[in-house]
Amino acid sequence: MAFSTETPTLSANLKQRTFSRNDVIPLHPNVLLRIKRGVVRTLTWSEEGTAAALGYWGVGDVVGQPLSCVQPYQIECLSIVEASYIPIPEWEHALDAIFRHIQQTEELLWIVRQASTHARLLQMLMWLARKFACNVEQGQLIDLRLTHQELAEVIGTTRVTVTRLLSQFEREGIIYRPRRNFIVLNSCI
Repeated sequence: MAFSTETPTLSANLKQRTFSRNDVIPLHPNVLLRIKRGVVRTLTWSEEGTAAALGYWGVGDVVGQPLSCVQPYQIECLSIVEASYIPIPEWEHALDAIFRHIQQTEELLWIVRQASTHARLLQMLMWLARKFACNVEQGQLIDLRLTHQELAEVIGTTRVTVTRLLSQFEREGIIYRPRRNFIVLNSCI
């Protein structure tokens, strides 16, 4: 990966922006993005057009094309997102977040390398709970509107398999789904 020594000039309205759910955040060469509020996912596609989620990122995380060699690369908002762009001269102030990005990427790689789909989905739910959940009486509410397809894309399986496993997890008391797309992970896990 090569970096240009030329620093792009960011206009005042580009330094901090708000995006809506499902917006695709514009990428700028040699510029990172710090999430101030909300959740995004990074993703790519295979030659056949199959989406593959690369990660989920929230408050304090940094994302951007300079952190990835994957093409195509896209940042999609899963909620309302407030973010600020960070040009190269300011990257030194984002080193902690860049290190967390690397650690999270390796943790997600470990999850998708689990032998069984059952284990991958359960580990992914536990990871999402650690990163994004809030405590409720029944356990940990993963307050993200993730579809079964989006969960399938991150763990490398089909939507049908995710639906079947989530139903199984619910029967076993591992999760509770009070509303569509919301999951409460039982705190006993």
